[in-house]
Amino acid sequence: MKMIQKCLFALLLIGSIQALSAQEQSMAIRYVVTHNWTKKMAAVDYISKQERERMSYIWGSRSEWSSYTNLFMDGQRSKYEESEEKFDDDDFGYNWRKDPFFISRNFEAGTFQDLLTVQGKPYLISDSIRVQDWKILNDMKEVAGHVCMNAVLYDSVKMQRVVAWFALDMPFPGGPERYYGLPGLILEVNINNGGMIIVADKIEPKILEKELELPKKIKGKRVNETEYQEVLKKFVADKRKAEESPFWGIRY
Repeated sequence: MKMIQKCLFALLLIGSIQALSAQEQSMAIRYVVTHNWTKKMAAVDYISKQERERMSYIWGSRSEWSSYTNLFMDGQRSKYEESEEKFDDDDFGYNWRKDPFFISRNFEAGTFQDLLTVQGKPYLISDSIRVQDWKILNDMKEVAGHVCMNAVLYDSVKMQRVVAWFALDMPFPGGPERYYGLPGLILEVNINNGGMIIVADKIEPKILEKELELPKKIKGKRVNETEYQEVLKKFVADKRKAEESPFWGIRY
């Protein structure tokens, strides 16, 4: 059954790329990313009482904050990054969320390059695009003016249940963060019941000039996806042993 599902996803992926390539669309999508520290903590069952109390003291009554991110895409490629635009004048947490970061996909070539940080150390991850283990459901709702269907996957390393909503009328297999591979552009993501919610709020055609280009000089250890996952697993395991939240040292 899993093999059949993987073949189906591969066919949907190819069909999505061909359909959007024919349309020759290039677009910019702005997402609102909302973090809720209380809900992040609630989803981690091994954090000590002392650590929970410490986090409660640090965050007080304001455990939620938002920021903007941008996804640029054409018929074959996409690049996702932090936005310089502030969500509001009192952009809580904006100044310290400045780790080196981008997510780049080339669906035509079947490759990706991501720049992510684990405990302050940057990693440049380069590898072939792999099928993500999505289970497509049949719920429907509107996101940013587009009718969307939902799908779910589980990240066993970060212990996250991820619900994504993809646009039925935008056949591009990309999305925000490291989520991709559905037969439509992902416009909304909900991780661990509101621990982090990513929602598209502005979608517009855009002639892309340098938005899809990667920096000429990238500092970070070169690894493939398997090697990166091993780094991530060790970090999370160490935090579990210490009964501490892992989400200070990695991107949620």
